[in-house]
Amino acid sequence: MAARRGDVTVADRSLSRAALATVPAEARPALGGTLPGPGIVHLGVGAFHRAHQAVYTDLAMAAAGDPGWGIVEVAPRSTDVVDALRRQDGLYTVLERSGDRVAARVVGAVSEAWHAPSSFGEVAGRFADPRVRVVTLTITEKGYLGDPVTGALLDDDTVRADVAAVAAGERPRTGLGLLVAGLRGRLMADAGPVTVLSCDNLVGNGHRLGALVGEFVARLPGPSGTELAAWIAASARFPSAMVDRIVPATTPADRADARRLVGAADDAVVAAEPFTQWVIEDDFAGERPAWERAGAELVADVAPHETAKLRVLNAAHSMIAYLGALAGHETIAAAVADPAVRVAVEALHRDVLATVDAPPGWDLRAYAASVLARFANPALGHRCDQVAADGSQKLPVRVVPTILATRAAGRPSAAATLVVAAWLRFVRSGRSDDGRPLTVNDPARDTLRAVGGADAARLLRAAAAVPAELAADEDWVADVAGYLDDLARHGAAATAAALT
Repeated sequence: MAARRGDVTVADRSLSRAALATVPAEARPALGGTLPGPGIVHLGVGAFHRAHQAVYTDLAMAAAGDPGWGIVEVAPRSTDVVDALRRQDGLYTVLERSGDRVAARVVGAVSEAWHAPSSFGEVAGRFADPRVRVVTLTITEKGYLGDPVTGALLDDDTVRADVAAVAAGERPRTGLGLLVAGLRGRLMADAGPVTVLSCDNLVGNGHRLGALVGEFVARLPGPSGTELAAWIAASARFPSAMVDRIVPATTPADRADARRLVGAADDAVVAAEPFTQWVIEDDFAGERPAWERAGAELVADVAPHETAKLRVLNAAHSMIAYLGALAGHETIAAAVADPAVRVAVEALHRDVLATVDAPPGWDLRAYAASVLARFANPALGHRCDQVAADGSQKLPVRVVPTILATRAAGRPSAAATLVVAAWLRFVRSGRSDDGRPLTVNDPARDTLRAVGGADAARLLRAAAAVPAELAADEDWVADVAGYLDDLARHGAAATAAALT
């Protein structure tokens, strides 16, 4: 039977500001019951944002005693999270999981929540609000509408429709279109300068976003595009940022733990690992939250931090995912516990650390060790085939640079080359070594499966995931072919163990 507090059962009570008095003190928002005023518009209300930037913002407002940086959440598509946040007065729970331990904290950084397709007028009004001085985004790589090969803005029906909508003052359908429409409305309202901060896991995300916004604006007809481009150049900044926190999909167990620890039902709960990191280029158009007081790093150049994360953390994540899935492990934690997989990751890290300069203040060996410790956390339940998705887009920035760097230094990287081979086998076979089907989500899947035989050179050319000159290097292609043969004959575990 559910425990009672007053006349309402814990099972029946929903999280709200009125219910905060019954929330345990250690789980209450950093701001207490204060509803923050709008200071940030955020596009994309997914779990990562709620477990990362929103948490930093909640802590920063409390540390600085400045509740004027509340987040106006904007969902470009689904209403589910918006509806839940509205029912709960903008409150939600973040669970931190490590092994068997779980802790809960209610986050109170959300000021408002809107569904862009049904509330475009209200969204446009917030972009034009002088109190809003920062726009942040987590719209995933696809939301940037960039060509995966050239990086330039796509020229397709979706982009053309959004350009026409922005020009006509109507609602665009994409995140990038909403951003440009919001910037145009801000110009027209004379609402002041603004910083647009990408929080998506993309290389040079801010600079890339600024370039795509510029290309979008250049397609606006008449003088409106020219005027908006001039205003953006003078009044907007697009700093880059590096973000890091493992945030798996919410489960029924998460909802049950939030109810138990907070004492109220929460339809917007998210779970995450204890580790969190945010490195931000210190290039703002005006005021910003005191994120550094919540643990964020403000730096002159994000690139060294980004490079270290991509090659040490993300590359290892991909290696574990492919070798682990092929070896029959369901989760990343189970794969890391496999001595053969761990040996392979340690070999990869040795090559990476020999070719990467440490960012200021970083100890790369300690960072590499921390990465393995984080991946070994069984509480996260991160599936190997989930992490393995979109390898044709991830390997070029995570793994290929290490291959190129070691070859430039006059030696091969067997471990990084094995990652490429394991990816090819994962996508092509779609089965683990013991015959179990795997979930394969990769833009190159159909192309690779259409290639007859197992000729490594043909596969590499078809996948277009490595530079043409590398795919044409006979010695390196022979190494890939050798690993493909080993994986087929001996399995992932034995092939990985042989890297010793």
